[in-house]
Amino acid sequence: MFDHDDFLAELTHCRSEPDPRRAAQDVLERALTDAGDVCAALAPEAGGISLLSHTPDLTVINVAWAPKMRLVPHDHRMWALIGIYAGAEDNEFFRRGPNGELVESGGRRVHAGEVCLLGSSAIHAVANPTDRLTGAVHVYGGDFVNQPRSQWGPGDLVERPYDMADINRQFDEANRAAGL
Repeated sequence: MFDHDDFLAELTHCRSEPDPRRAAQDVLERALTDAGDVCAALAPEAGGISLLSHTPDLTVINVAWAPKMRLVPHDHRMWALIGIYAGAEDNEFFRRGPNGELVESGGRRVHAGEVCLLGSSAIHAVANPTDRLTGAVHVYGGDFVNQPRSQWGPGDLVERPYDMADINRQFDEANRAAGL
């Protein structure tokens, strides 16, 4: 059975490991061997972001993507792990082109029970391809709350500072569109 407090304690311990990213990945993969238990403990009723744990060198959030929601391209500027406990998440990856423009560079669908690792220079857009909520635990190797980062859009794909109020509006709009 998934124990929220034990899970966060294990992730916190990973900070002292020689390779914190790999240690955290192992913890997240073990937790997701029964994604249904994680879902029962964490699943919200609407799309949104909930902070589970936050320190200067580790942040854990619970993200619920509304049905058919798409979030603009953005970066994290730290390693990240995405573990899906319900539904699926499409990640569209980008890199910076020679003039700073975004260039598509592949993608990956992550299903319930799977973990996706993102490097510190990753830029991605996220979409929920399903007709129901997708739930994910995101683990970041740093202070995700206070780290300056970038987003491209909404609208034109021009780099601008990450705007949490804008991101929350996107969740609100997706929830309304889905009737949540």
